[in-house]
Amino acid sequence: MKKTPARKATEPASAAKTRQAAAKPAARSERQPSANPNAPEDIRDAVSRLKRERIIATAVELFYNNGLSNTTLEAVADQMNVTKPFIYSHFKSKSELLAEICSRGIRASLDALNRVVASEGSATDKLQALARDFMLAVLSNQAHIAIYNREEKHLSPEDSEAINSMRREFDRKFCALLNEGVATGEFMVEDVQITSLAIGGIVSWSYVWYRPNGRLTPAETADHVADLVLAMVQAKARRKKARA
Repeated sequence: MKKTPARKATEPASAAKTRQAAAKPAARSERQPSANPNAPEDIRDAVSRLKRERIIATAVELFYNNGLSNTTLEAVADQMNVTKPFIYSHFKSKSELLAEICSRGIRASLDALNRVVASEGSATDKLQALARDFMLAVLSNQAHIAIYNREEKHLSPEDSEAINSMRREFDRKFCALLNEGVATGEFMVEDVQITSLAIGGIVSWSYVWYRPNGRLTPAETADHVADLVLAMVQAKARRKKARA
């Protein structure tokens, strides 16, 4: 997928949600839910995940608004009204926290692709579903993707390679889906690789221009983009419908 330069604009939906989630409580001791050590393991895990997600949400807000270099883990802790050891109990460093944030967009996109590939239906059905779910994954992670494009240079080599590995897996499986459609006669595509990159770039770029308070909801936007993607590959079902 094509990377684009980050551009801070109207606050994306995900950033607004993280801002609300990170609002300070009246008292520090009341802020964090505690898990009974004798509680079932799944409950303890759920509480731990909740705490971890709230750290990520707060960090996303601060990294997005202030930049990585201007945000310390102490600032994240202060925003949450907790101590730094609480942060360190879930993330060993700011670099590890950054890696988790940066991986969210591509991980959500890859999960969507894997679900579609495993589903029943024609290549056209799968491409339409993928375009829609891919778009929704990007819109649900606008701030995360903005942070990734802005702060990628601060990732460790290992974390950068892990994210790039997911990106390559996405591109490979997406090309396979387009090739499937070409083989069955559903798509008319001269260069599958270029087409996959073009579609990926169109969808990925939406993190910059989509506005949560605009005229279209995320679902409506995703539906429109899915129609555009089918038009790009000249999907057979779409051509028949147009002639009818």
